Amino acid sequence: MLTSDDALDGGLAAPVRSLGHTTRLGGAEVGPQVQSWTVERAYNTDLPEAMRAFAGSASAQLEVQLAGTDGVSGPRLYSAWADRSTGDVARPGQSVVHRAGLAGATLPAFRGTVRSRSAESGTDTVTVQALDGAERLRGPARLPRPYHGFLYGRPVASDIWCVDELLRQGGIHTCPPPRAPDFDPDETDPFTVLYASLHGGFNASHGQPETLPAPADYQWIRDGAPFEMAVMPNAAGLTASWMPRSRLSVPGKVFQVECWVNTSLAKGNTVELKVLLDRSAGVMGHITALFDIAAGQVKITSGKVGGAGATVGWSPAKLGSLRGRWQLGFMVDTVVSGTTVQPTVQPRLTGPDGSYWVGGQWTFSDANGTQSLSELNQIQLTTDMATECLQVTDRVWADTAGYPAGEWRQNGWTKGATLDAPTLPLFSVPAVSGSRWEAITEIARTTLSTAEFDEYGVFRWRNATRFMTTPSGPDLTVTTRREIASLTVAEEIDACRNHCEQPYQDWSGIGAVTGTVVNDTTIRRIDPGRSVEVSYAVAEDEADVGPPVTDDDVVPLTGGSKVRFGTAATGGSAVKGSVTVTCRREGPSFIVRFTNRGAATVWTVTKDGKPSVKIVSLKPGAEPKQRVWARWSPPSQAYYGTQQYTAPDSAWVQSSTSAYFLAQTMLDAGRYPVPVLGEVEVLHDPRIQLGDVVRVVDSSGAALDTLAWVVGSRTICTAGSVPQQTLTLRGAAYNGLPTDTGLTADPPVDPDFGRQRPYSAITAAYPTLADITAARTTYRALRLTEGTPA
Repeated sequence: MLTSDDALDGGLAAPVRSLGHTTRLGGAEVGPQVQSWTVERAYNTDLPEAMRAFAGSASAQLEVQLAGTDGVSGPRLYSAWADRSTGDVARPGQSVVHRAGLAGATLPAFRGTVRSRSAESGTDTVTVQALDGAERLRGPARLPRPYHGFLYGRPVASDIWCVDELLRQGGIHTCPPPRAPDFDPDETDPFTVLYASLHGGFNASHGQPETLPAPADYQWIRDGAPFEMAVMPNAAGLTASWMPRSRLSVPGKVFQVECWVNTSLAKGNTVELKVLLDRSAGVMGHITALFDIAAGQVKITSGKVGGAGATVGWSPAKLGSLRGRWQLGFMVDTVVSGTTVQPTVQPRLTGPDGSYWVGGQWTFSDANGTQSLSELNQIQLTTDMATECLQVTDRVWADTAGYPAGEWRQNGWTKGATLDAPTLPLFSVPAVSGSRWEAITEIARTTLSTAEFDEYGVFRWRNATRFMTTPSGPDLTVTTRREIASLTVAEEIDACRNHCEQPYQDWSGIGAVTGTVVNDTTIRRIDPGRSVEVSYAVAEDEADVGPPVTDDDVVPLTGGSKVRFGTAATGGSAVKGSVTVTCRREGPSFIVRFTNRGAATVWTVTKDGKPSVKIVSLKPGAEPKQRVWARWSPPSQAYYGTQQYTAPDSAWVQSSTSAYFLAQTMLDAGRYPVPVLGEVEVLHDPRIQLGDVVRVVDSSGAALDTLAWVVGSRTICTAGSVPQQTLTLRGAAYNGLPTDTGLTADPPVDPDFGRQRPYSAITAAYPTLADITAARTTYRALRLTEGTPA
């Protein structure tokens, strides 16, 4: 229920109400001009109506009829051809906020945007129809589809991760958003090279996972997460790594690495953020920040993997003493001219109390801290505590010293959604089509979850576990003595599903194999300070791959996507650390951008003078096996017969564990037919929301006292009259097992069917034909009467 105050609660309980509402279009108040308004919400699903509380999306709709003002008619002010100075108030796409309640206290009832307007010429009425936040999700849906899940046989994402990503694409965020997600044609603005929310999966919005931990080593938590959801290690030292979508070159870059953690939820004391840099001959450099919470220290090391390095440390005042939500990160400045660089590093922290700490800049001077020509290869996270929102930003600021605190904190973003825990782990992210809202609706139906925007405009995702426990008490009580004007209770056999089957895809043992291999047919020239963008065709159903790795002549790469940059069109010497390689996927096109950060022209050419770009995609080694998991209830079948429900085949269900959960959830929902209370007309109560538990007391008609879920609500109000609110309710539990007291059910087949009187009995009763004629009987009555079966 919506939170109210004493004034509103008292007004709703008073014998006489003074009703009120406010309506804003484009931020302008038009409430006094409203002739009527209607708000409608209901879960939409393919399940039987009595089961629909368990799945589906709900998109609220508002219809408002506006009149004119100051002697000017509504159509003249607000029609499609009205002057822009007044007509833009009701234009499609305009913001709408509606509140309803009492004259002195109202609650949010709707927040969305105008879908259409219709002006009735010759009248004083303009009808405006609006849709809630679902309108923000009309853009095309696309989900990153990495190969690492089926490659390693470990979950790479989940239903929640996919919903969260679709919301993020629509500008609805649950944690700090990517700092700079858009491609900059000039490559001068900041650019997000890696963003992993860690909201139910290691998949990344930008970039890709590289190595995945075993599922037994972690869990996804919401309680205690920095913002919405976090990965929580089951033991110290949980490690995962990602490849960026841009292999930025070193020297020459200023970049930042950061994440959020809850230091009070920990299996150890440290968080380590490591940047791996691909040098020549298979050698890796690294720049690593270690945040030691117990010691209250930050240490940053620059060096060679498996070799020597140089380390510098800081001691933030509150890091060791203040536990809670911390933003941890560091910046790296490698902007120098030359082939080697001593990086300048600087850590930054935001504490649970909002305090901001920035360490002093440090430029390494020890030779062991030197980084040579290389490209960004991986970002590795090793954490002992709840961690969320890992991101790496290229060109984040011109220099580390001038970086504003507000930029670091990402001031200005607003949280717009809440999520439940994941229920379906995914080894392969399914392909999606249509709009983002359509994709979210599909996931909701498959997972038996609900998706909706509430009255505040906040998106809420609730999984099937929400309805698996009978509520202990109601949010609100309505009775026929006061609140209920009419009530219809229905029970139907279609609400009973006592044999439930859930198909699923079995991804065990699938693995990965090479898919499309594209060898460039052209040698590309890339001049200093210029970019060349090339589109390569790959199969649309194949997994995403990362940007090609820059090859060299010392230890040439033998597999995977790669590119060699040469100093001459005929081959020349291999060039490292001069060209930034960035990639993105658009349907069947894999687009690669090469940006020359060096001082000399380079070519995409092999040592022997051939085109060097090679794109290698990966795909599953086999199609997943289609299997089915079934759950059933013999006691229910004894009373109601076998009532089967088979869920549609879905690529979202990828393990027997997931199939078992869904089949059992369906069975729990439909084991016995739960009554539906339809067309429940009540006194308007603006506090009621979808999913609330209402106690319904009917002492005058059906004589019931039960708890029920709100699965639909429609409120209609005409100026000068009382709002009419109609609820659709689903019983929170069935009315016990049948007892059939005093009843002996007739069998489904007439027991006399197939039973015939023996011939000897007929001749005894009717010795002669005349006796049969005199009895005036029929052949059926003669043969099919009491006796033994034929």
